[in-house]
Amino acid sequence: MTKNQIVEILSISEPDSLQALYQRANQVKISTIGNKVFLRGLIEFSNICGKNCYYCGIRHDNKEVVRYELSDEQVLEAVDFAWKNHYGSVVLQSGELTSAHFIKRITDLLYKIKEYTNNEVGITLSCGEQTAATYRQWFDAGAHRYLLRIETSNRELYYKLHPNNDKHSFDKRLDAIRLLREEGYQVGTGVMIGLPFQTIEQLADDLLFFQKINVDMVGMGPYLEHDQTPLYQYKNLLLPPEKRLELALKMVSALRILMPDINIAATTALQVLSPMGREQALKAGANVFMPNITPDDFRKQYLLYNNKPGTNKIIIPDNDDAEYRINISNIEIGYDQWGDSKHFKKE
Repeated sequence: MTKNQIVEILSISEPDSLQALYQRANQVKISTIGNKVFLRGLIEFSNICGKNCYYCGIRHDNKEVVRYELSDEQVLEAVDFAWKNHYGSVVLQSGELTSAHFIKRITDLLYKIKEYTNNEVGITLSCGEQTAATYRQWFDAGAHRYLLRIETSNRELYYKLHPNNDKHSFDKRLDAIRLLREEGYQVGTGVMIGLPFQTIEQLADDLLFFQKINVDMVGMGPYLEHDQTPLYQYKNLLLPPEKRLELALKMVSALRILMPDINIAATTALQVLSPMGREQALKAGANVFMPNITPDDFRKQYLLYNNKPGTNKIIIPDNDDAEYRINISNIEIGYDQWGDSKHFKKE
């Protein structure tokens, strides 16, 4: 698709045309990767972060956050839950740190998870920008997918979301994504949708950026504000929640048509704007679902945005809820499957 065609898709507002778009994207998904969704158990193992992104609730300078780091035993307990409930994979997610202690901690955890599950559970990391050597070390220890969100592919908008300094460099972010590809990972990235100052044309460029870098998986969702962040002052510029949800679903559908065989996540942020937001994404082209299996006592401290779902649930009903939500969407669950990107396998 051309940029103009993508802009046309993202500008659709008539209900029947929207449904036709979602159905078309769903048909493309079924014909290329099947009517199946893969489960990734999300473990938010630490909210300690060295960065100061203007939109994020766990940014370094937010003094209201109670910081935590799960023990190895707590992480393995969550992995055990995922393994015994036939999730094919887990996602280890944290704030961004680059210390030698942090790097070794992740390496040790990867070896432990692989040994504990007899290499049956796939592992995705989402731990920020690192060096090539670190990415290689983690890959050798057992990680094979990595999510590093760019948040926007527009340089000018990027610096409205981040401080303009060496720690928050747009070019370094791009370079880190390139390094992941070189080290053999299935590479994932993503953007926020409905940001203050953001245009439809920039979102179209985001989708073409995914295509240009030949991404294997995407996790993107609506921008959700957090009242302890600098970007919160621009909340009056935001689209109404229902329009942000609609725009996010159009992005999912457009991306599925543009890149038919990649993995696209139905992100948790969608559920904030609508109780069935993630299910709508599955019907609009998404094929990955990430139930939160972080221990209950810590979920409420990993608040990237206000009103995060699942912060008051215990772990087992969250699993039941995920299966229920997927089953009512008439989609098969890929139990005990890593669900690797067909795009990656083809490459």
